[in-house]
Amino acid sequence: MKYVMEALRRKEAQERLPVIRMEIDYELMTLYDALQAKDTVQIIKTKERLEHLRIQLMKIENE
Repeated sequence: MKYVMEALRRKEAQERLPVIRMEIDYELMTLYDALQAKDTVQIIKTKERLEHLRIQLMKIENE
């Protein structure tokens, strides 16, 4: 049963990869817009979100 649960978790993580990549793309566009507008609050929020997404992506890719 343990192996089945692990396999399901890995499959779910692999299915989440394209979603995370799309979220990263969106956040990069948001960061670009914030940089152009010199919106420091939005820049900080977006960088934090990108860091969170990067960590998620690395966890999935290293499984």
